[in-house]
Amino acid sequence: MAKRVPIPTAKPAETCVLIGLATRLQRREQLEEYLEELAFLALTAKAQTDRVFIQGLDKPDVRTFVGSGKLQEIKEYVEEEEIDIIIFDDELSPVQLRNIEKEIPERKILDRTNLILDIFAQRAATAHAKTQVELAQYQYLLPRLTNMWTHLQKQKGGIGMKGPGEKEIETDRRVIRDRIALLRKQLAGIDQQMATQRKNRGSMIRVALVGYTNAGKSTLMTLMSKSDVFAENKLFATLDTTVRKVVIDNLPFLLSDTVGFIRKLPTQLIESFKSTLDETRESDLLVHVIDVSHPQFEDHMNVVERTLTDIGSDSKPTVVLFNKVDMLSDPEGERSREDLERGIQERFSALGHDTMFLSAKTKEGYDEFRRAMYERVKDLHIKRYPYNQFLY
Repeated sequence: MAKRVPIPTAKPAETCVLIGLATRLQRREQLEEYLEELAFLALTAKAQTDRVFIQGLDKPDVRTFVGSGKLQEIKEYVEEEEIDIIIFDDELSPVQLRNIEKEIPERKILDRTNLILDIFAQRAATAHAKTQVELAQYQYLLPRLTNMWTHLQKQKGGIGMKGPGEKEIETDRRVIRDRIALLRKQLAGIDQQMATQRKNRGSMIRVALVGYTNAGKSTLMTLMSKSDVFAENKLFATLDTTVRKVVIDNLPFLLSDTVGFIRKLPTQLIESFKSTLDETRESDLLVHVIDVSHPQFEDHMNVVERTLTDIGSDSKPTVVLFNKVDMLSDPEGERSREDLERGIQERFSALGHDTMFLSAKTKEGYDEFRRAMYERVKDLHIKRYPYNQFLY
């Protein structure tokens, strides 16, 4: 009897090229870091990066973002190599998107915002997260409506196409505006419910884990609360805020794991994820989790601190937790890990930061972190609830 050969049914990964612009405001070294992150975003959306194009201009070209000569070079390459998607590192204006699609009609054209929105759409698991993402997608779609018709008709799903686009090819602006109004109303109702839930949580201090995406917040949450929280080495593994009760010795408190921040986070998402950010706003203590093994961890810190300032949470007591110390090493190989830790500790303590080191994965430094958390939460608890005697 002939042996059966299994027929592969999995769709091959889509291929993409990344486009970045080096300008007076964005140096080439900085751009290369952003493009590395963009490649990780593309991988999270299940696309393989084939090549990166960098164009140097004083400012973005108003018609085509990169200029007509560079666009022609990109067009020739993607047609010759049969690339599926072209991803730009910055948000394209409706005019730029229309012109690029006219020049390269048979390929999907995405910008960073659209890619992030698509990852959020893939990851949204609850009705709340889905409503938030759908609202952000419609707000992005509205000014780009005219040029997305033909674009959407050609596509058969895939990256950049997850969400409202496929179903709404015949929709006009009025219907989309009505949909945005309805989603806002639904979200307002959900936000109200969540605000009520937060008020009913009793006499417990609230601690929020904040940080750049993929810093290890969910792994730390799982470790502290001994419950399974989805965590993996991809961007935006967490979309919904997870709240767990944690007890250290005789002291109970509430710990929340929030959505990670990222550079150039679309404004539509910040607005849509208001209730998720409210969890951060209403907390008593922030634990800023940082992937200290990342070469650009200080840039990531700045992004998080700017976002916290934007949402009015920059004055809260904060513990700066350097995570993933097990992966910390000197690229030149000259300094030991202990030297690197000491240098980071001295530098950030001098700036007034309350710093700690930990590996949530290997549990290194975890006992010290638990003791420190106990003291900080106890102090806040005594001030906030002076007549409450903890558990016993």
